[in-house]
Amino acid sequence: MSAVPSYTTDPFFGLEDRWLETAPGELTHYHDVGEGAPVLFLHGSGTGVTAAANWWLNLPELSERMRCIAIDSIGYGQTVVAPGTEYGVRAWVQHAVRVLDALGIEKTWLVGNSLGGWLAFQMALDHPERVHGIVSMGTGGAKLTQALAAHANPVLTEEGVRRTLEMFVVDTSLVTDELVALRYQSALNDTAGDRLAEVVAARDRDREALPLDFDALGRLDLPVLLVHGTDDVVIPVSRTWDLLRTIPGADAHVFGSCGHWSQVERAAEFNRVVGDWLAARLG
Repeated sequence: MSAVPSYTTDPFFGLEDRWLETAPGELTHYHDVGEGAPVLFLHGSGTGVTAAANWWLNLPELSERMRCIAIDSIGYGQTVVAPGTEYGVRAWVQHAVRVLDALGIEKTWLVGNSLGGWLAFQMALDHPERVHGIVSMGTGGAKLTQALAAHANPVLTEEGVRRTLEMFVVDTSLVTDELVALRYQSALNDTAGDRLAEVVAARDRDREALPLDFDALGRLDLPVLLVHGTDDVVIPVSRTWDLLRTIPGADAHVFGSCGHWSQVERAAEFNRVVGDWLAARLG
């Protein structure tokens, strides 16, 4: 079994660290809070992203109504990967499946942000027997925008991280010095820093090589809630309208004066909308 890294999630995020061996040489870092029906949370791909940095304002409240499991995907955060690990949409999906297997969870709800939303839909297409339904915010895999292009060559300085995070929100006061410092340190840590270019390249390769199959999405038979901000400059809200017109029975909630990071920028409303939508459908 791989050794647990010596560092832990910063107390700023208020989440307990857990570790799970999900394959030989692979040790997944995750958070597991609450009881009841399982909901797997999949983070985005911004510089220094982790499960905690994506969901710290959501897990405490949502876990009062359901079991919330948030993972650091392979190539990100504190998850330790085996030598020779390859990255990409299907590799990240398979990692999520390995997590479910290791936890003994046959079927789950998925909540994904940006890249995580892309993974959630790909997982539903590849492994429909494992997915009850999906909540996806600012769904990834869209055509390259100027803001997305900026993510292809992240600047690994605190100022570079700040510029990236400020693209995620309308209210830039949410991008505090402490949050910037934490994301910067995460990007530099000894299990993520040297992988950043590789995971970014894999994401952008699959944007062209493995975009979401809209024909297949048109046959998707599960509950879907699409969430977006009207002022998202990373992935425009038109992405949600396209998905809404394609996926049978999908619902959508759009936040006004909100950017790409709706789970942070509109956290209280996000928790209520997503919590109510899931609670109404959980078995």
